[in-house]
Amino acid sequence: MQIDQNLVTVRPVAHVVGGRDDVVDDAWDGVSAVIRLDAAQFGEDALYGLDQFSHLEVVFHFDRVPVEKVETGARHPRGNTDWPLVGIFAQRGKNRPNRIGVSRCRLHRVDGLDLHVSGLDAVAGTPVLDIKPYLAEFGPRGDVRQPEWSTEIMRSYY
Repeated sequence: MQIDQNLVTVRPVAHVVGGRDDVVDDAWDGVSAVIRLDAAQFGEDALYGLDQFSHLEVVFHFDRVPVEKVETGARHPRGNTDWPLVGIFAQRGKNRPNRIGVSRCRLHRVDGLDLHVSGLDAVAGTPVLDIKPYLAEFGPRGDVRQPEWSTEIMRSYY
C-alpha cells in the first residue's frame, strides 16, 4: 500500500447547531448558534478553561459548496463587476479550493459540550474542524492594510 503524503484527512470535532439555515453573506453579528462537540471523541474536559475567553477562532468546512463551484483563479468578489478581479486567495469567499472557513466569534458560555456563540458565520449543520481561543497576541502586529472594496463588503457583514 502506498500512502499519499499530500493527502490530509480531518474529522470534524463538532457541528454548528441552530443559527441560520440559509447561506447569506451579511448580518452575522446578531446570529446566535451552538457549537456542539462530538461526544464520541471528547468529554467536557476538552473545554476546561475555555470559558475564560471572550472570543473563539473556529475553523470549519463549507460543506454546502458543491465541488464543481470551487474557484481556483480570479473572480470579482460576490460577482460584483464594480469590484476588481482578484484571485481566490486575495478574498475570503466560500468557494475556496479546500472549502475551509475561519471565523472569529463571541463565546457567551460553555454548557457541557455546547459552546454558545454569536457572530459565527457558519450555518446550521456545518462541520467544525477546530476551535481555538482567540488571543489578542495572535492579532496582527503593526498597521493593517486592505483595499477599499474589501472594506465595502464588510460594512454589512457583521
